[in-house]
Amino acid sequence: MTSSKSHVPQDAEDQSLFTAFTTYMGFIVLFFFGHLRDTFGKLTGRSRFRDELLVKHVDEAPLLDPQGGAFYVRRLKHRMQDCFFRPISSRPGAWIDVMEQRVDDNGVRMETTGETKRCLNLGSYNYLGFADDWDSTCGEQVHAALKIYGPASCSAQGDAGAMSVHRELEEVVANFVGKPAAVVFNMGYNTNQLTLPAIAQAGSLLISDKLNHTSIVNGCRASGAKVMAFKHNMADDLERVVRKAIIEGRGKPGEVYRPWTKIIVVVEGIYSMEGEVCDLRAIVDVAKKYKCYTYVDEAHSIGALGKTGRGICEHAGVHPDEIDILMGTFTKSFGGMGGYIAGSQELIDYLRGASAGLLYSASLSPVVAEQVLRAFQIIQGEDGTTVGRDRLRAIKDNANYFRTKLKQMGCSVLGDDDSPIVPMMLFHSTKIAAFSREALDRDLAVVVVGAPAVPIYGGRVRFCISAAHTKEDLRMALKKISEITKVLNLRYTRSIFG
Repeated sequence: MTSSKSHVPQDAEDQSLFTAFTTYMGFIVLFFFGHLRDTFGKLTGRSRFRDELLVKHVDEAPLLDPQGGAFYVRRLKHRMQDCFFRPISSRPGAWIDVMEQRVDDNGVRMETTGETKRCLNLGSYNYLGFADDWDSTCGEQVHAALKIYGPASCSAQGDAGAMSVHRELEEVVANFVGKPAAVVFNMGYNTNQLTLPAIAQAGSLLISDKLNHTSIVNGCRASGAKVMAFKHNMADDLERVVRKAIIEGRGKPGEVYRPWTKIIVVVEGIYSMEGEVCDLRAIVDVAKKYKCYTYVDEAHSIGALGKTGRGICEHAGVHPDEIDILMGTFTKSFGGMGGYIAGSQELIDYLRGASAGLLYSASLSPVVAEQVLRAFQIIQGEDGTTVGRDRLRAIKDNANYFRTKLKQMGCSVLGDDDSPIVPMMLFHSTKIAAFSREALDRDLAVVVVGAPAVPIYGGRVRFCISAAHTKEDLRMALKKISEITKVLNLRYTRSIFG
């Protein structure tokens, strides 16, 4: 068996029986009284959600399933809607202007008041701080691109949307990640969702990490291939799944044995809800042993991991030639938008004629493509400065400092060193809203996460650290977070009661 480091989910490791009990009891109370109020509303018509609950025509099914996701929206999200979709009226830099809101009379909708609040931004994927200094990446080159190309391509790459700036960006990406070729997409989410169905079909097997991003999950489902999951970041379990799949083949028991046409192992460089770094060396060893292809999503790791920002391969000491398909986005470290696939020339040529994201969707804005090119130049030091090198060092130092201080505070913190994503466990759904509000009151803008994005016991706040944060910013944030953890009893590693 291939050895791998242990990756028992840390939220399960740190959660006491008392915390687990009270978390589940909270949801039991929610379900009981929520359904009770829904039933009362249907019978009497007295409910702020009456239009949603009452079936207007007996021969029509309701548009929204009142017992499905709509129940969570009615009875949970509406109670904490002020914690999500907060409008921002500034660039998403280290500090942002959050527009203040108020709830309307029925508590259903949020309305902006016209006032703003200046907050330290601990929620945006501004890893290398380009959002704070867009003048460096949106200077003369980008202004010239706007005059030459305009703001949009107005066409798919397969038609008239493949511009010279796209080809230049693709060459830069390929060279940067160490692959022969690359192709760019206009959206990071679609890069996964529309590439996986192009490379896997019926007869193929996709083996996906249990905690892979929704874009990967939906791409796998849309492919028509068989999908299996392995325990998060555990190469030993991956090998078990691969061996079993090869032995059993794709036929039903009792049928003639039929092998899989291909097996693709899909993982992420950094897992966005956990902040954990992929155990890539061990996973690649398993894939190579059983002749599986590897697909690595570097949305959060490219530009943030590795001495020169080249992502998980550089960080883990894995040569890019050992990975078949590298995926990444420009929305995090590069301050832009869109994504890319890098691999063999044969693969990229195939995707240009097979991926719906390249055939039917307008290509990446040429202005954004030029901005991302400028970001690559800065990261590689081609601008003649040390800005890129300094920011790569800063993101690592800031993330490790912030993570260490939270742990010393007694908080239950997920993830690995060097990861710019630092999740802190809240567990209770009520504490999700409470933390967000307490943070905003103290001029901290944070992102909180609850079910169904994570398991019902996995409520957390996800801090995203930036190279643009100063040590004074982080010290101030930690002081205020310390106050909140005392108020809400969030020091789970020190007490079973938090």
